[in-house]
Amino acid sequence: MPQDDPKTLVSTDWLAAHLKDPDLRILDASWYMPDSGRDARAEYEGTHIPGARFFDIEEISDARSDQPHMAPPVEKFMSRMRALGVGDGHQVVVYDGTGIFSAPRVWWLFKLMGHRDVAVLDGGLPKWQAEGRATEDMAPIVKDRHMTVRFQNQLVRDVTQVSRASKLGSTQIVDARAAARFRGEAPEPRAGLRAGHIPGSRNVPFGLLLNDDQTMKPASETTAIFEAAGIDMSKPIITSCGSGITAAILGLALERAGHDSWSLYSESRKTRDFMG
Repeated sequence: MPQDDPKTLVSTDWLAAHLKDPDLRILDASWYMPDSGRDARAEYEGTHIPGARFFDIEEISDARSDQPHMAPPVEKFMSRMRALGVGDGHQVVVYDGTGIFSAPRVWWLFKLMGHRDVAVLDGGLPKWQAEGRATEDMAPIVKDRHMTVRFQNQLVRDVTQVSRASKLGSTQIVDARAAARFRGEAPEPRAGLRAGHIPGSRNVPFGLLLNDDQTMKPASETTAIFEAAGIDMSKPIITSCGSGITAAILGLALERAGHDSWSLYSESRKTRDFMG
């Protein structure tokens, strides 16, 4: 069992023990690929961990971008968190309906906004339910709470910075996609995206970091997986994927392994210019 850390990853046992803490806020951040046939909000409304609020990854994003679920402007994030009753002084736990898939993206987003007390639920809702723990279908009672945002620029990289890292080799780029997509042998799920990968990038498919029950492997194992892919764990890393969801799983694993010099890149149409 991994060591519980309220700033990265907590177990279902930890959450059950803290479920009634007055300053705990639980977020269902489920998101599924468009071809999955699953409706995240409908599933949340049908059953969720007691007290959980639904974090809509698609809606709490930058509506000005033509890319999906890009990080929202600070003002929008603050507004949406106030509406969810999440703010200063809260310990946030994020889970999803897959196990560990989309929840790390929201964990990263909170960190990006300067909120440190946020963790992913290891194994997510499937593990919680498999253990026979309580769920409900009632909407929580929400009270406004102010959230102070201190944007952490070092946790995100734009296309110019990634392009520079690719050309100069100044920072390692690690791609979370499946190996076939990384090699350009499988099509991208979103139309119009060029197959292949950023020159010089390495591949650590996010699934390698997870156990069969969708919990995260121990830090010693994830470190070995990164190193086997040619990653120097003593140097800075940029994580990437197709749209910034699974890249956050790599970030969570790196953070658990004690690597604090990493940032996330969310794919942009401009990457077509240097994908290969």
